[in-house]
Amino acid sequence: MGPYKPEQGGCKSMEKAKVMVNGLPGNMATVVARYLLWQNDITVLPQSLTGPEIDMISFQVTDKDSFFLFQQGKHVEIFPRIVSAHAPFIAVDFTSPAAVVLNARLYCEHKVPFVMGTTGGDRDLLADMVAKAGICAIIAPNMSKEIVGFTAMMQHMAINFSKIFAGYTLRITESHQAGKADTSGTARAMIGFFNAMGIVPFEEKQIKKIRDPKTQEVMGVPKQNLGGHGWHTYELVSPDGNVMFCFTHNVNGRGVYAEGVAAAVRFLAKKVGEGVNGQVFSMIDVLKGV
Repeated sequence: MGPYKPEQGGCKSMEKAKVMVNGLPGNMATVVARYLLWQNDITVLPQSLTGPEIDMISFQVTDKDSFFLFQQGKHVEIFPRIVSAHAPFIAVDFTSPAAVVLNARLYCEHKVPFVMGTTGGDRDLLADMVAKAGICAIIAPNMSKEIVGFTAMMQHMAINFSKIFAGYTLRITESHQAGKADTSGTARAMIGFFNAMGIVPFEEKQIKKIRDPKTQEVMGVPKQNLGGHGWHTYELVSPDGNVMFCFTHNVNGRGVYAEGVAAAVRFLAKKVGEGVNGQVFSMIDVLKGV
């Protein structure tokens, strides 16, 4: 594998997927890094970009795997050095909503393909940045293959059975760990699908977000998963109140998301090898293997 030169443009082929996980020591980034370290076909770099509030210089992910952490103020200086030393690699981002655009701009400037698992940011702007940079990326509000399959099913209904729930009212409840500041990206995506099915118009601000551990315990969230879970319920009620449809997906822990990230990395590495440039993929693309 020859040296990587960012000025060449586009993504260079990878024989074995090399990954930089950004967002350590965050819980999601930690689970993802640990899972990827277990994969025989993936190499994980021992560096991670982190937020300005982190005062650690290193973080132990496993008994034998320690990562150097670089605060936000050092990203512009440090990231080019990492690219020069280790590229080609794929950046996997589980940082914070406020850092999405900043990090994506950094990846694009240095021609590093990336998997954006962090919710938030202007998705249209990200797609435009990827296209202009001539790289490829996966941007997804949810990395669970099973939940992505569920949302694809609902998208299919929205497209092919428009107005099937005409006049129905929608209630959305989503429960996540107390540290999740933003609204679930999956829940936001579902709003558009249900609105297309003819419901009484529903807005994001109407989503009931639950972050209180005591309330979550009453709901039935296992105590050991209060610090990491995603419980979603979508209730549709007919205008006369005689019919109700209820869709629920409850995820305890973060393992299912890490599995999805590994699948996304393998998919993106394949696209890099095929010379794909300037394109954003979704987790639905990953599932289809297109």
